[in-house]
Amino acid sequence: MGSIGQETSSTMDFTHHINRKSKARHPSPLKDIIKFMGVDGMISLAGGLPHPSLFPVQQAKFECLAPAAPLPDYNIARAPEDDILALTLGRGKEPGDLDLTQFLQYGSGTGNANLLKLCKSLTETVHSPPCQYECLLHPGNTNAWAKVVGMLCEDDDFVLVEEYTYPSAQALWIPLGIRAVPVVADGEGVSASHLRGLLEGWDEKERGGRRPRVLYLVGVGSNPTGATISTQRRKEAYDVCVEFDIILVEDDPYYFLQYPNYNPSQSSQPTESSSPLLSPSSFLKTLTPSFLTLDTQGRVIRLESFSKTLFPGLRLGYFIANPTFTERLLRATEVETQDPAGLSQAFVLGLLNKWGVDGYLTWLQRLQMQYRVRRDWLVKAFFENFTVLPARESPVSKAEGLVACLKGRDGTLKPVFSFIDPTAGMFIWSKFYFSYVPRFQTLQSDSSLEDPEQSFATELWKAWAGELVLLTPGSYYHPWQGKDKITTSQRGAEAGTAHFRFSFATPTEEQIFSGVERVRRVVEKYWV
Repeated sequence: MGSIGQETSSTMDFTHHINRKSKARHPSPLKDIIKFMGVDGMISLAGGLPHPSLFPVQQAKFECLAPAAPLPDYNIARAPEDDILALTLGRGKEPGDLDLTQFLQYGSGTGNANLLKLCKSLTETVHSPPCQYECLLHPGNTNAWAKVVGMLCEDDDFVLVEEYTYPSAQALWIPLGIRAVPVVADGEGVSASHLRGLLEGWDEKERGGRRPRVLYLVGVGSNPTGATISTQRRKEAYDVCVEFDIILVEDDPYYFLQYPNYNPSQSSQPTESSSPLLSPSSFLKTLTPSFLTLDTQGRVIRLESFSKTLFPGLRLGYFIANPTFTERLLRATEVETQDPAGLSQAFVLGLLNKWGVDGYLTWLQRLQMQYRVRRDWLVKAFFENFTVLPARESPVSKAEGLVACLKGRDGTLKPVFSFIDPTAGMFIWSKFYFSYVPRFQTLQSDSSLEDPEQSFATELWKAWAGELVLLTPGSYYHPWQGKDKITTSQRGAEAGTAHFRFSFATPTEEQIFSGVERVRRVVEKYWV
């Protein structure tokens, strides 16, 4: 099954990347039988499928928003009638918009054929992959990544990751003895030159394992850093992957939540009237091209999700990968998770059939606007509570992006934290500077403390929690490199610093401004 409507590059043979466990997987014989059950006239005395007449679901009705409907405040029970689309999923003679029957029974593992067709149409419209690929449904990107690790990685392998990486991605591999190899990154994403240097200089004896064969990236609005890898960096990183035969796993739940930089001179928040909707094709041109768009060899495995674009409780997404990989991923799916939930598949297919691909892209563009506004609230709150300066004009000239400072009792500006204004996603990654803080200096002089930076970061986090404001500790995102690289000094991190992640996804405008004010009040007790 190749891509649609264009010439495709021939996919390279990547069977040598399949690990021993995955190579040993055989097709599920039960799934083979299901295929024959669909043959006209077949009388099946073989299967153990429950009889459809005994399913207690007859009809499901949903009231959904139209793609261009104004988004209601979450305290409002329902949107105005004109903005509602009725979606009916049913069985029998009056199935409504979609016949539920096919979604209530066991499936083949690939997912519903019509939903897969829609996923392929989206893939063509958004990414136009230049190589042969297939789509395969999965129950969310966390599970999808677990299946990729189960296919590509041997126990005690190494995996290339960003300098700070999504904790759930590595939590599953730690028990397998797998360790991370962090790649230096900045506001434009991972450094291809550092990536090449790591691979060129890899010493299997010194490292205790073979050279990494997998690169895991959250390339847009990275969790936690908020960084988006620039187009040029993507090309450079992909070239390195080609040179060293690396499989690139593109985990991209925030792809459609890209937006411009914060503009402090803008007197009011952007709205749909001040920033009118673009046509679907024009909207897609504003987005950074995915790694899949650059993939001429079939070495990218892309993880797509409906969690951030519809809602997380669906537990539904899809792989985009070359057939060598989707065939092995299907073998794991057949015996591990089987199909994603049938009702989730039916809802997404029914809704997107109603909206159409262009309607879905309209919805995504409006989501983009919403998260841009929320990002603006948080950055504006920083400006209102701190003196925010470009790094080159701040007391920490080597910092990246912007530096939030407070004026000390002696009148000098003391740096509190630096951050890069994110252009995608839901997070701002902050780097706090402790060297000016008397309490940290006391901890630093305590020879019994193995990691004074982490000790003070924990104390600071607890002080914020006492003021009823929560940030996510940066320690959650440290790549796991083994038990001997846990402390700040062992990891080679900058002394006297620690990170925290701010999220602007959930709080209201009032909560964001109140929350940052509470952060400042605690900081003043330590810094000033």
